[in-house]
Amino acid sequence: MSVTLEFRDVCYCIGGNLVLDNLNLRIVEGCTLVLLGRSGSGKTTALKMLNGLLFPSGGQVLVDDRATTDWDLIQLRRSIGYVIQEVGLFPHFTIGENVALVPRLKGWPPDRIAARVSELLDQVGLEPAQFLDRYPRQLSGGQRQRVGVARALAAEPKLLLFDEPFGALDPVTRVELQDQFLALRDRLRKTSIFVTHDVREALRLGTEIALLHRGRLEVLATPAEFVKSSGPEARAFLSTL
Repeated sequence: MSVTLEFRDVCYCIGGNLVLDNLNLRIVEGCTLVLLGRSGSGKTTALKMLNGLLFPSGGQVLVDDRATTDWDLIQLRRSIGYVIQEVGLFPHFTIGENVALVPRLKGWPPDRIAARVSELLDQVGLEPAQFLDRYPRQLSGGQRQRVGVARALAAEPKLLLFDEPFGALDPVTRVELQDQFLALRDRLRKTSIFVTHDVREALRLGTEIALLHRGRLEVLATPAEFVKSSGPEARAFLSTL
């Protein structure tokens, strides 16, 4: 199932401050676009516009050639997998119940849900027999993040959004989950948007990198092209390698 995404002359203001400034960006089906930038650059704001958590002050954000303001927001959000840094698992739900949430809301039959949950836990490296009936408090941070990825994939979404999902993890676990993300990316070929402030992560995970600076798009390039960028903001990030 394909999805096309576009930011068309998008501006976003908070209290008179311009957070996004005339952002124009078309996201190719099947790519992993990394939104890279400093804190306050507008990258998370742009991400949240794709699932209707925020709306432009000017311009349009389009999902499947349809402005997000024209979507039924429940329908839009249930077609998107969303992974955040703090995971957001329901503490009173088991791991199986957390992963099953969106398929259940969409009315999938119980046998299909059970099969999908087991399949996904296995894909993210969590043995279903061991983890299905546990609660989030019984898992490590890395394990909870794996459950978050499984939950995002559960209802076979057209689009995946990742908002600095590995930023709070220790370096070893972070690399392990990056490896897992790459394996899933190469197998599933879903359109994915990944927010980070870590240029190493951007170069490793992205098929394209969009560098934002003070709300403006500074660079749009493949990783191989990005390392050759000459602009001052790109060079500032590359100097940290």
